[in-house]
Amino acid sequence: MNRLCDNQEMRNALHILLLAVFGLALAMPALAADPDLTAITVEVMNDRDKPIPRASVIVRFVEGRSVVKLGKKIITSYELRTSNEGKVTVPPIPQGKILIQVIAKGYQTYGDYHEIYEDEKTIPIVMAAPAKQYSSHEDSKKKSR
Repeated sequence: MNRLCDNQEMRNALHILLLAVFGLALAMPALAADPDLTAITVEVMNDRDKPIPRASVIVRFVEGRSVVKLGKKIITSYELRTSNEGKVTVPPIPQGKILIQVIAKGYQTYGDYHEIYEDEKTIPIVMAAPAKQYSSHEDSKKKSR
């Protein structure tokens, strides 16, 4: 009789285990759903509203954790170049805090964080002309003459 009870307990434990695995398999699609994504367009212009072609645009997702990867950090980064119209369309990226950096020859480097929670967003960026160089030796040259 003892052996029959052990077999029945084993069967019950196996049924519970199978139900747990089946329930987890049903829940996985909900966990594996992609986080909300956003489509970003970056427009790079100079201070006279002229587009800047071939500017390097770096877009990096910096905030958030993945439920699917058990809290592992989501790393999404793109390095792109603007078109002749000064625009670049970034592939879908998770919504949240995003770092955008722009580097263009003859302009100051731009870098700033943007909180984006819309499905589509256009970000206008105005690049500043380079600052005048400063020298601590200018005053001493004038005095020595």
